Amino acid sequence: MRFSLVIPCYNEAANLPLLLKRCYPLALRDDVEIILVDNGSTDDSPQVLAALLPACPGCRSIRVEINQGYGHGILAGLAAATGEIVGWTHADLQTDPQDALHGLALFERHGDDIFVKGRRYGRPLADVLFTAGMSAFETLLLRTPLWDINAQPTMFSKRFFDTWRNAPHDFSLDLYAYYQARRAELAVHRFPVHFGQRAHGVSHWNVNWAAKRKFIRRTVDFSLQLKDSLKP
Repeated sequence: MRFSLVIPCYNEAANLPLLLKRCYPLALRDDVEIILVDNGSTDDSPQVLAALLPACPGCRSIRVEINQGYGHGILAGLAAATGEIVGWTHADLQTDPQDALHGLALFERHGDDIFVKGRRYGRPLADVLFTAGMSAFETLLLRTPLWDINAQPTMFSKRFFDTWRNAPHDFSLDLYAYYQARRAELAVHRFPVHFGQRAHGVSHWNVNWAAKRKFIRRTVDFSLQLKDSLKP
């Protein structure tokens, strides 16, 4: 298998039909698998997946019985992946799963020992400013360029994933992966991805400024841990 795309899904039952429709052209490739992680959903996601997956070859699902965080679901999917290249994107369709095809082209051009991320455009100004502020903070704190950290898809070799230790189980996973790629001196390649509105429902974290403050606090705490890891 050349590529495994992991998509964590938490209470996304309403989004799943459209998500699988968008995944279908990608999953038709013989060298691609798509792993939808039912990340402890309490809605009808298991039933929806059971009904729809037989009609979507190349797609399969795994179930995390109790939600232990966004990152935990992704890590479960990456552990189950069989591809030489692995990666993840969101289930809410703010970014298109088919964006991963552009990422795959970069691996074909530059080899497997690179790190690939999308670079978002089309976002509200307030979100752009928030991202710029967090990116500048992380860059200064960790002394390495880290921009648009939470952009998707995120793609890298399975060999690189196998080197990870004590990866976080929350939204800090995006920062962890990006930072580890910088420390490993992998060439980072970015490509533009349109960031649109959710197809259904609301974000599970980016709801309001109170949620953003909580995200900032957790991210800062984890960033300080990463900084401590730099000390001899």
